[in-house]
Amino acid sequence: MGSGDMGLGAQSGSSSSDLAIQRMRAEQVVKAAAGWFVWIAGLSMVNSVLSISGAGLRFIFGLGIAQVVDGIAHSAENSGAVLDLIINGFVAGIFVVFWNFARKGEKWAFIVGMLLYLLDGLLLLMFKDILGIAFHAYALFRIYGGLKALPLLEQLQLATAPAGAPINPK
Repeated sequence: MGSGDMGLGAQSGSSSSDLAIQRMRAEQVVKAAAGWFVWIAGLSMVNSVLSISGAGLRFIFGLGIAQVVDGIAHSAENSGAVLDLIINGFVAGIFVVFWNFARKGEKWAFIVGMLLYLLDGLLLLMFKDILGIAFHAYALFRIYGGLKALPLLEQLQLATAPAGAPINPK
């Protein structure tokens, strides 16, 4: 399990029930990895609400761009809070879109989402936020596990498709 493949090796002589179990495991790996996108979006919004309310604390799980927007919003006073929520809501919404497509096995959603999250992590270098950078690296590692499982999932989907089923290209 530590190797990242989660025991998901497709074997040529496997029974159909073994293949179905492997397919379910592969789907779980992909969906769990995609779930990181929605957690990132949600906790970024929590961080924005905490910032607006002046709570003085924030989670390391959020987006660096949200910190920048929060800082700008504080300088804009009252109207800044609404603008903060709108901008950060839009950015979080983008990560929700990545989650939606990644959990369906869309490779592009994993790649583009990871790229944007990597760029966001680089933004944290400006703040010297070592914990935030470390969390970004860990989240990217976990998301990559889902990207890595996609080819196997596609193989297993083909292997477990009923005879005569229509082919659904991506």
